[in-house]
Amino acid sequence: MTEIVLVRSRELDKEHVFGRPRRDLPMEDERISAFAKRFGIGVLFVLATAVGIVSLRYLLPVVPFPARLPNVHLKPTLIAVHAGFAAVALLVGPWQFVFRRGGAAHVARGRIYIACVALGTLAAIALALTAATGVVAELGFLMLAALWATTTALAVRAVRARRTAAHATWMMRSYALTAAAITLRIELGLMFAFHIPFEVGYPAIAWACWLPNLLAVECLLLVRTYRIA
Repeated sequence: MTEIVLVRSRELDKEHVFGRPRRDLPMEDERISAFAKRFGIGVLFVLATAVGIVSLRYLLPVVPFPARLPNVHLKPTLIAVHAGFAAVALLVGPWQFVFRRGGAAHVARGRIYIACVALGTLAAIALALTAATGVVAELGFLMLAALWATTTALAVRAVRARRTAAHATWMMRSYALTAAAITLRIELGLMFAFHIPFEVGYPAIAWACWLPNLLAVECLLLVRTYRIA
């Protein structure tokens, strides 16, 4: 009996020295996870709102501070169509993740998002076919447009089949590709700031503006699957 008491005393000492007992860790992890989720959505809201509103300038008769890209001057109508619809999709998307419960507002926002992706994709394909610097950039933006449309279509298919979990998953992928508008501008800014030659940086950005976003979502989905399992 004395030995049992001594062993338990040592265990309590270890818990005192090394932190809380293991049984308390899941609750702490849950709090950290909830904070990280709120912080991430907050950052997304700020970036999406800023980039979305700024992108709407391409709908103005005279565009202030246009991007230093050839298609901006060569195909202003296509740029306006793509930028306008993509900007609305970018602005609408975060609200769908915050208010995920079904309802009239959620459905209305979803329809706006889907329509904007569809129309934005058509303009994106036309622009991608003549992307600056050649075939590498063209393929990168064409792949982005194709995946943008495909993931959104699969999200629509899932919700029509009442598979809400699959719908949410595909919408996360779709919005990750929509958010390429954010990463594209960050990477273009870095390219100009560090004086990277346009012929070198732009083809890389055509892929780097969306691949990391999609990979990040896939990692998040894997983590969620692991926690559920």
